[in-house]
Order: sequence, then C-alpha cells, then structure tokens
Amino acid sequence: MKQAKSFWAEFKQFISRGNVIDLAVGVIIGGAFTAIVNSLVNDVVMPVIGILFGGIDFTGLKYVITPASGDTPEAAIYYGNFIQNVVNFLLVAFVVFVMVKLINGFRRKKAAAPTPPPQPSEEVLLLREIRDALKEGNGNREA
Repeated sequence: MKQAKSFWAEFKQFISRGNVIDLAVGVIIGGAFTAIVNSLVNDVVMPVIGILFGGIDFTGLKYVITPASGDTPEAAIYYGNFIQNVVNFLLVAFVVFVMVKLINGFRRKKAAAPTPPPQPSEEVLLLREIRDALKEGNGNREA
C-alpha cells in the first residue's frame, strides 16, 4: 500500500511539472491547428490548384492496378491523396517556419536592447569621494 502511495505521489509530482503541462497544451493546440490546416488545404488551396490543372480533384486521382470484378474490390494506388498530404505538410512546415522566425526575431530584439550599466557599489562610491576629497585637499595646499 505504501509503495502505491509513493507511486501516485511521484506521478502527481511528474504531471504537475511545467514542462509536461506545456507539452500537453502544445499537443492540444497542434491538434486544433491540424484541423485548420486541413481545412485550408482541402477547402481553399486544393480547389485552386485543381482549377489551374483543368478542374482535377486530386483526391480522386489513382492508378488502378487491377479493376474490381464481382466481389473483389479494385487494387489501386491513390496518389491524389499523397499529393494532398504533401501540400498539407508543406503548408504546416511553412507556417511553423514563419512562427519560429518571428519568435526568434522577438528574442533577438529583446537581447539587443542595451542594458544600463550597473550601478557602482557603495565601496566604489566611498573610494571616489575619498579620491575627490584628496584632490581638493592637494589643490588647497598648492594655492
């Protein structure tokens, strides 16, 4: 029983770490983003590409190896789906590239901002006062 409690306590500690939660949020957002990209490709990009190629619906493109006969379905290579998935991949890769480029640009701007020089310590200020006082004292003797 004690071993089970320590297991669950360890699991609770693991799951409550920031990195695990960030990863979970990233996976959820990635799933939603995939749906958006699929819609963009299927509903916007591929119809335009199809019009440019003479009204072709890419999802229907296939190479039939053996046609259907009776109860046997056809054996075919659906290269249209492959083309569509390649376009999906390229769009996702492009969007991720642009996002990373923007984030890196923000980081560079933040790092490039000049930092004010550090304030001198109290010892340095006191030594400067002593130096200035000695300079004034030496100047008074010469006069």
